[in-house]
Amino acid sequence: MNYNWDWGVFFKSTGIGSEVYLDWFISGLGWTLALALSAWIIALILGTIMGVARTLPSRFVSGFASAYVELFRNIPLLVQLFIWYFLVPDFLPESIEIWFKQDIKPSTSAFISVVVCLGLFTSARVCEQVRTGIQALPKGQINAGYALGLNIAQTYRHVLLPQAFRIIIPPLTSEFLNVFKNSSVASLIGLMELLAQTKQTAEFTANLFEAFTLATIIYFTLNMSLMMIMRWVEKKTSVPGLMSLGGK
Repeated sequence: MNYNWDWGVFFKSTGIGSEVYLDWFISGLGWTLALALSAWIIALILGTIMGVARTLPSRFVSGFASAYVELFRNIPLLVQLFIWYFLVPDFLPESIEIWFKQDIKPSTSAFISVVVCLGLFTSARVCEQVRTGIQALPKGQINAGYALGLNIAQTYRHVLLPQAFRIIIPPLTSEFLNVFKNSSVASLIGLMELLAQTKQTAEFTANLFEAFTLATIIYFTLNMSLMMIMRWVEKKTSVPGLMSLGGK
């Protein structure tokens, strides 16, 4: 392939003040990090609550949690994003609707929609991981908690969840990485995260290969760094005899 690579394109002016194209990538990475981390906090908290709910003896509570999982897990992410961004605001109180559509910046409203959408979508998957981790524990664990005089909430908090989370760190790591990759859907509603900035750079400069190569390197480096951190966490929190570390 006869193609002249030009890596210096990232240091050329965009024509907007003193900005260079590399600044666009840095800005996009900042949005991606903010999106993914905010959505992950929602997913982890809500997913844990729903995961616990799915293992409770109450049929109503567990049934509600099951319906929640089926709803958010079986509707495509893009469909959910468009619902949260275009449809849901119309059903909010008028003051909130006006605030969302007119009073705040378009980038802020898009950010809120993506965070909520991605957080709820991922929480349904985290819920199943938490449920699986709890059910993987010996049934005697909950009886041991009761024998110590703990109520059901204290048993989950002090006995079941600490062990369950140690078991499910590997699948949670995959979900954590998926949040960063799924954040790219934000470009479809105009939020200039990393993928959107990459496409914009490619269009402005006509250096398609350079732009997407840099984006690939950034995504790969980010995900590998997160994976190494989570492996370190897994190693530090592992309990001998509870699980096999690293597949051994």
